[in-house]
Amino acid sequence: MGLNVLVVDDSAVMRAMIEKTLQICGIPINQIYYAGNGVDALAELDKNWMDLALIDINMPVMTGEELLSQLRKSDAMSDLPVIIVSTEGSMKRIAALRQQGAEFVHKPFTPEILRDSIFRVMGLTEDDILSGRQTVADGPDF
Repeated sequence: MGLNVLVVDDSAVMRAMIEKTLQICGIPINQIYYAGNGVDALAELDKNWMDLALIDINMPVMTGEELLSQLRKSDAMSDLPVIIVSTEGSMKRIAALRQQGAEFVHKPFTPEILRDSIFRVMGLTEDDILSGRQTVADGPDF
């Protein structure tokens, strides 16, 4: 079964580019959900189970860093694999994001870079993908 992925970016063009990149990088996808800011992302996460979130840093209403902080404080979403996707990223900022368990990908990126980041943040290998194994649940644990 494929992954449910949340793409959080205030740019509709970037959301479409990330979707296309996910489709060509070989990761099995079940459903892609979208949000234009952190507040909308939290609402989407309340309604739908996600296996992975790809989050921009600079967004209106709630930034990606604020969203990541909220996720890590949440009992239900603290373990959600997160990849921060941004044009901005000083070494200090990237280190702080990684301390919170997030991967970081600089825009622009290739399908291979995104795929490798997904493997790292989810603890997967290419063999896991080929065999259909995922380390995350295909739904919530109730």
